[in-house]
Amino acid sequence: MIVDSVKKGLLSGLNTTWSLGKVIFPVTLIVTVLQYTPVLPFIINLIAPLMNLIGLPGDAAIPLVLGNFLNLYAAIAGILTLDLTVKEVFIIAMMLSFSHNLLIESGVAMKTGVKLWVILTVRIGLALLSAIVINLVWQGGSEMAQGTAIGEAAEINGTGAILLHGVVQALSGIGQLAVIVIPLMVAVQIMKDLKWLEAFSKALAPFMKVLGMKPNASMPFVTGLTLGLAYGAGVMIQAAKEDNVSKKDMTIAFIFLVACHAVVEDTLIFIPLGIPVLPLLLIRLLTAIVLTMVVVYIWNRTDRVQRKEAVYEQ
Repeated sequence: MIVDSVKKGLLSGLNTTWSLGKVIFPVTLIVTVLQYTPVLPFIINLIAPLMNLIGLPGDAAIPLVLGNFLNLYAAIAGILTLDLTVKEVFIIAMMLSFSHNLLIESGVAMKTGVKLWVILTVRIGLALLSAIVINLVWQGGSEMAQGTAIGEAAEINGTGAILLHGVVQALSGIGQLAVIVIPLMVAVQIMKDLKWLEAFSKALAPFMKVLGMKPNASMPFVTGLTLGLAYGAGVMIQAAKEDNVSKKDMTIAFIFLVACHAVVEDTLIFIPLGIPVLPLLLIRLLTAIVLTMVVVYIWNRTDRVQRKEAVYEQ
């Protein structure tokens, strides 16, 4: 049975890598190439005047743009080139915890059936709201943030060299995804066949019920919470197809996960910058729980009203 599970998991992992790779490759290639054109600097200059509204200097637009177009590592590289206070870095970290890698993560999220406008509204809205609240509420953090020095990226000249660099970066991204997704899909398939996931779902049932989801949404939920949207998307897509996870439950799970996912990596990555990471994690977690419960309440109430209206019409 294990051999069959491994074969099925490998096939599922390869199919998922191919599916997600079709999103990751063009996005990574385009954004990487844009770094060597006037486009990204233009976007940064366009956003810079808005930074003061959320308590940030104009050049803080650099890590925000890099983080949203690329990932948190690119954003941190941008942060380390600036002179910022602990409060300013905390605001940037909070915003990017809610809103980062938008192009790729939104693309893979849509493959599970979640609407693009839902993903973008929640992520960007939470990023802006958190920055405004932190700027108004937190009076401390005026000391300069600390970070480790990083080497400068090698200068690349010529259209061909830039395109080649973009292709290498895109293929590297797909390779990193495959290294995580394929073993993960094999492990998930084995746990399914051994009925471990069934027991796991039952254990999580009370918490899933509080958040308005059925137990069969537990595996994609936990995967996204620990691994993130991009790496966890394979399990989420498979669960949506094989485990009969409803569109409503998948949407609710993603509303939680767009606010709070990859909690280990996305939290620990900011430690070298000298900011308080525990509040960063707790704010994300509490925001995700409250937001999800509010959305579920409104959704269920709307459904009840519509059912009543349908009965009256009959």
